[in-house]
Amino acid sequence: MNGSQAPVQDEPLLSVQDLKTYFYTASGVSKAVDGVSFTLNRGQVLGIVGESGSGKSVTSNSVIRLLARTGKIVGGDIRFNGIDVMKLNKHELVALRGSDIATIFQDPMTSLDPVFKVGDQMVEMICSHQKVSKQEARSMAVEALKKVGIPEPEKRMNSYPHELSGGMCQRVIIAMAVCCKPKFIIADEPTTALDVTVQAQVLDLLKDLQREMNTAILLITHNLGVVWEMCDRVMVMYAGKTVESADVKELYANPQHPYTWGLLDSIPHLPDETKGMLRTIPGVPPDLRLTGKCCNFYNRCPYCTEECKTKVPELVEITPGHFVACLRQNGVETLQRNEVAIDE
Repeated sequence: MNGSQAPVQDEPLLSVQDLKTYFYTASGVSKAVDGVSFTLNRGQVLGIVGESGSGKSVTSNSVIRLLARTGKIVGGDIRFNGIDVMKLNKHELVALRGSDIATIFQDPMTSLDPVFKVGDQMVEMICSHQKVSKQEARSMAVEALKKVGIPEPEKRMNSYPHELSGGMCQRVIIAMAVCCKPKFIIADEPTTALDVTVQAQVLDLLKDLQREMNTAILLITHNLGVVWEMCDRVMVMYAGKTVESADVKELYANPQHPYTWGLLDSIPHLPDETKGMLRTIPGVPPDLRLTGKCCNFYNRCPYCTEECKTKVPELVEITPGHFVACLRQNGVETLQRNEVAIDE
């Protein structure tokens, strides 16, 4: 690949620095991702959480440069396995996406072409990324289906997507993702359209494959329970920015950002002695065309001060490996959870 180089042994598999992805529309410029940075090591699972519209999927799509026509990466650096992704041409990107990087999308029923048999789609994908015959590719596809727990894989190769359940289709998508033994998997809400039992099966499958192949996974989800179960680190996003990032156990035991508190407080607990209404975060996320001049969360934050309305908080490392973007939580000033806001 052009611009590629031998990766340094100790460097992260994926490094994203100050990523900015904007969407240009008739009504203005929407700053969907505005200065996001993170790294991902081999075999590590990083979870990205946040509300719809926080920039999670745009961040992952930017890593592989798979954006809508109105979207554009306007700044930042993306390096995968020593390769500068921003310098790759279209042909090199296609090769990278299918071989070293695989993607599992959130709706399995629309991720497969409904007019082609499952086996034909898998064989075509394998042949386009590996120098093997169709017969060899078919054997690889059957083995991959067997690995993800699909019964009678030879028979399922001749099935159309509509003949399979949602959980079965998601297993097919995962099988396609691991056929080429990728170094990195982007799992974008992989359990959203599935029932709870199938969700658990799919997550167990991903964990097994990750351990077996030492594959790094970028997991995008709304479910904080899934993050606890699957991830090593977690990054909380809000309105296109990272508001908190830490080791999973550290973040759950010692969350520091008011938005993270709100997300954790909204999780139902069983048994719940109060039996009252679930706690929510009041208000709505800001218009992404108007962000970048203050704390994006100030209008929903009970701890907001006047400074929050005029100044953009920087992402600060308050303890080793724990980063927070809050003007009142900067390592010098410490905000206490559930305290009354100063301006209330």
